[in-house]
Amino acid sequence: MEKVFEVHDLSYTAGDKEILKHINLEIEKGKYITVIGPSGSGKSTLMRILASMISATSGEVIFDGKRIETYEPTTYRQRVSYAFQQPTLFGKTVRENLNFPFEVRNLEFDEGKVKQYLKMVNLDESYIDKSVNDVSGGEKQRIALIRNLIFPPEVLITDEVTAGLDVENKTIVHEMLQQFNQQGVTILRVTHDESEIEASHDTITIKDGMVQNV
Repeated sequence: MEKVFEVHDLSYTAGDKEILKHINLEIEKGKYITVIGPSGSGKSTLMRILASMISATSGEVIFDGKRIETYEPTTYRQRVSYAFQQPTLFGKTVRENLNFPFEVRNLEFDEGKVKQYLKMVNLDESYIDKSVNDVSGGEKQRIALIRNLIFPPEVLITDEVTAGLDVENKTIVHEMLQQFNQQGVTILRVTHDESEIEASHDTITIKDGMVQNV
């Protein structure tokens, strides 16, 4: 299988605390991998390094055959997208958020495509012009995921995106991620949710800043 990420002897230190220690890892294209381990073990730090949001202290990350530092940052983030636990909707309306992926690609807003994506997460077209203050936490998470996926990246990293969601919203998010994975998007999912961990086929465990198994 073709590798999307290769991580070589990667370490990360903040102040005098060594958060990641000599990580070596290979991730194949098209996989759906659940990243597990105790709180504070370094899972989110590793994911942020893979998403090029922070830089490793030492070692290297190869994405699609090239060191991640060699990519232009905006281009890289279109290929490797990061979804946060606490989604932030900016501006005043949902439209502004869902127009953003079109804007950065110098494309016209495609309302038909946006309606189709809203439907995928059980939201109707009336949400397009809703104020960001008038959507619930679960709706916010779904809208933020659409923003990440309306132009599907090659890799989607999700960091505890279902934490605090009710069963219905969790199911909607799971189905959406599954659907995009089946279309070829590689997914790396950080979670503490026992039901999600039990349902996982591929896992990476990080403990005390080190990979325990691959």
